[in-house]
Amino acid sequence: MKPNYQYPLEPDWTTADMVAVITFYSLVEDAYEKGVDRDNFLAAYRAFKQVVPDQMTEKRLGREFEQVSGYSLYHVVKAARAGAGQRIRLGGVRHD
Repeated sequence: MKPNYQYPLEPDWTTADMVAVITFYSLVEDAYEKGVDRDNFLAAYRAFKQVVPDQMTEKRLGREFEQVSGYSLYHVVKAARAGAGQRIRLGGVRHD
């Protein structure tokens, strides 16, 4: 069961934008909790980057997400890019 907290979202995003970002956040959580398919994660990251193309906003949202969830967007993206395996799992270690 996922913890009860609010994802960092921007009020000017469309519903489709919010769905893309929430899907990405959910996969970041899954990468820590149970593991995710690398290709699915990278596809969700590409969709996230369509909504949040600039690095500064991505970093800000990443910090906000990590504050509420304890999970690092950066560490999962880094693992997905570096990994050769099909699954990404960060061992359930939260970066509090």
